[in-house]
Amino acid sequence: FDAVVDDLRVFPGAKWFAGARLNFAENLLRFRDDRPALIFRSETRPSTRMSYAEAYEAVARLAHSLRAMGVRPGDRVCGYMPNLIETAVAMLAATAIGAVWASCATDIGPQVAADRLGQVEPKVLFTADGYVYKGNPYATLENAAAVAREIPSLERVIVSSYAHARPDLTAIPRAIRYEEFLAPEQHPPLTFEQLPFDHPVYIMFSSGTTGTPKCMVQSAGGVLINHLKELLLHTDLRRSDVITYVTTCSWMMWNWLLSSLAVGAAVLLYDGSPTYPDAGAMWKLIADERVTIFGTSATYLNALRTAGVRPGREHNVSSLREISQTGSPLSATSGNCSRIR
Repeated sequence: FDAVVDDLRVFPGAKWFAGARLNFAENLLRFRDDRPALIFRSETRPSTRMSYAEAYEAVARLAHSLRAMGVRPGDRVCGYMPNLIETAVAMLAATAIGAVWASCATDIGPQVAADRLGQVEPKVLFTADGYVYKGNPYATLENAAAVAREIPSLERVIVSSYAHARPDLTAIPRAIRYEEFLAPEQHPPLTFEQLPFDHPVYIMFSSGTTGTPKCMVQSAGGVLINHLKELLLHTDLRRSDVITYVTTCSWMMWNWLLSSLAVGAAVLLYDGSPTYPDAGAMWKLIADERVTIFGTSATYLNALRTAGVRPGREHNVSSLREISQTGSPLSATSGNCSRIR
């Protein structure tokens, strides 16, 4: 790069690291070994794991297919997805080729999702055929079809099979199954698009409580530096860690969580209610997967205290060395880690 910053007197608008070239996904996929990269758990499914080597190959195949259909740097690729491994792979594949990622979880209604995603005029939409929450299955193909009909810019809707082995996609315009969209080659080359520091990587959305949700564009370089600062310095994240956060792909903590891949940690993705079948669900998950860093909301921790739950008495949480909290204020009593042990 030519300079760290051109003129700090200009704010906003100062140019950082002018001349630098980088790729966001390349930094998250810099490890290519057999250590676990992504772990998936849900209310109904056992643990599924993807190593760093497998994640790289999965991203390479999907990126190859996206490029082949004409996705170019700056195009928008969106997710209307549960918290699946496929959701993470889709984000990495899109950003690997310079596309901009935006997402909403499938628990959001179709009109609300279309109000958000339609603004960015995506070329591709990733979605799934359903999800499970508090033990109840929810079919989402009708919602996905409604979203697709509201977004005329879409050229492809790629559907992951989560609730059914072979879902019927006839109602969704321009739809194809995820497995059928993937490049047939097992090891296609992956060329990471080298882009300016301020090239957009994510489009986030405001809550929409005061009107139509507003788009917030985040740059690849800025997100990468800030996330690594928070993960390495604030969180003390290490390669040996297993990190998880109670989140969906609608919330920015999902994006933050996935940046843990740049450190080489194992990222645990959980899809479902954190209190199903009971308030100890996440603590059983922590014990089963030997989670070391657990992120959640103040609302969840306050609810545990109110319910009188003492996780350490019922589950082995000896692996846990850090609890991260964000969102609403946390009471001093709920924040007392001795209550967890």
